[in-house]
Amino acid sequence: MKVALYARVSTERQQERGTISSQLDALRAAADADGHEVVDEFIDDGYSGSRLDRPALDRLRDAAEAGVLDGVICLAADRLARVYAYQVLIIEELARFGVSVRFLEGPAHGEDPQTTLLVQMQGVIAEYERAKIAERYRRGKLYRARQGEIPFWKTSYAHRRVVPADGGPARIEIFEPEAEIVRWIFDAYVEKGRSVRQISFDLLERGIPSPTGKPIWGTSTITRLLRNEAYIGTVYYNRREHFDGNGRRGARNRKTRSRERPREEWIPIPVPVIVDRDTFARVNQVSRDNSRWNPRGAEWGVWLLRGLIECGHCQLGCNCHRMRGRNGTWHRYYYCRGHDPLRTRAGMGRCPERNIRADELDEYVFAQVRQALLDPRQLIAAERAVIAGAPANENELVVAQLKRLDNALQNSERERARLIDAYQAGLLALDELTSRTAAITARRDQLTQEKDVLTSRSAELATENRLRRRLAGFAEQIVASLDDLDTEGRRRLLRLVVEKVRVTGWRVEIHLKIPLPDDPPDDDPPTPGPEPNNGPSSDMRLRSLGDHRRPRQLPARPGDRRQGGEAPHLTTHPTPPAGEKRWPRVGKPDGHQWG
Repeated sequence: MKVALYARVSTERQQERGTISSQLDALRAAADADGHEVVDEFIDDGYSGSRLDRPALDRLRDAAEAGVLDGVICLAADRLARVYAYQVLIIEELARFGVSVRFLEGPAHGEDPQTTLLVQMQGVIAEYERAKIAERYRRGKLYRARQGEIPFWKTSYAHRRVVPADGGPARIEIFEPEAEIVRWIFDAYVEKGRSVRQISFDLLERGIPSPTGKPIWGTSTITRLLRNEAYIGTVYYNRREHFDGNGRRGARNRKTRSRERPREEWIPIPVPVIVDRDTFARVNQVSRDNSRWNPRGAEWGVWLLRGLIECGHCQLGCNCHRMRGRNGTWHRYYYCRGHDPLRTRAGMGRCPERNIRADELDEYVFAQVRQALLDPRQLIAAERAVIAGAPANENELVVAQLKRLDNALQNSERERARLIDAYQAGLLALDELTSRTAAITARRDQLTQEKDVLTSRSAELATENRLRRRLAGFAEQIVASLDDLDTEGRRRLLRLVVEKVRVTGWRVEIHLKIPLPDDPPDDDPPTPGPEPNNGPSSDMRLRSLGDHRRPRQLPARPGDRRQGGEAPHLTTHPTPPAGEKRWPRVGKPDGHQWG
């Protein structure tokens, strides 16, 4: 009789312990004892018995259909399948092809009704046992995670799971060669302004393999690395849940799918820190900026204010597009997103503002920003405000205040010791000792709290120092090179100093990111620095650049029917002056085509 041997283990750990070998030894001995010829051995290593999509089982079923087998020998029914329905399906399919099934740990299937019932009962019990094992395993891992242990095997890049030799709980350790790469990636993305794609090319040029060993780092791999909280000291367990899939996914994973659980169900586990929290938090801001300035999808031409311009009526951003006139000339425009009925806010209706000629508005805004930056009074006042408001050295202020607090804490401890000595010498009553000790304790607690607050603000102080140095360098460099900037240089400059440009009718507001005096005089000498008693104005608040007395003429836009009236100007007024004329809202001009 030609028979096949089938063996299975659920995990690689069982495979390593040799359970496959023990199964095969028992199956071969049984086949030899019965005088059967072993045609083939079908082995599934690391496949769950609750699945039918097992490679060796599929080959076994194909061999039975081909008629090369007369029987199958298996150790137990739960090795064939742990789900009762799957057991019945496989056994009936093999019987249909004339192949019998024998279990060494149980009766042969089909000998009589009693043995068939016994096999079926064993299948039901095996399915129940599997469910109980899975539930106990799940609850045990949850408990270990809540105790701070590492219940999973897979770790993040630059981390290694280490199991102590004494059998203690597993822990995560930093693999320093890979940790240096992680720090370099964060520095390149946050500090040097490299995009994810550029970082991928840099890693390829340096010959650094990806976490999977491939020479090229995928952009999604780098993106996930930049958002992985494990690098700031926290990994999460119980983050995802698995459920039955729709059967249309991969061959190995089509039965189940996963989705993210609510964040309150995640279990945080502390791990060693690789990247500081300030750098990690800046990743989100850099990502938003990259998305805002991404050139993909931008149309032909140069758009200096793309991502900066805002409609004053709708408070929405403006898109860029081209239109072609009757003579075939293409023109570039900014138009409010409120023109799209799908983007209008509830109750506002379609935006009444007309399109804005991009080339003329770009030149106008850059000219006003250039004039402001070349004004030494504004740059000097801005630099003085920041220098007066920020510490002169990143560590000087922190060190001085921490030293003062440490001295005060030491004095309080010495005072407490003197009181105890006086009490022991009989010079101080117990009631007086108690009251004075309580006062010292309260003062010490207050000093300790101040020290904690100061320590927590050290990162913020360092940020202000960096801002001061960057502004000083900006003041020195920008004046010398402002007139030599090319188009890309102008665009970078506007992104650096302009927060937004708001256009409402003929009114243009330019909001800058640098601190400016509220109302700089025209003919007075430069504004002096802040008085010591008044305190510096160093909050870096946004100001609108404006001059209410000298209107500046904006070049007329094509199609403008106005022959006079008030000229557009920069202003900080939220509403236009009485009697100001507005551009009429116009739709798509006749004879024009969308670009």
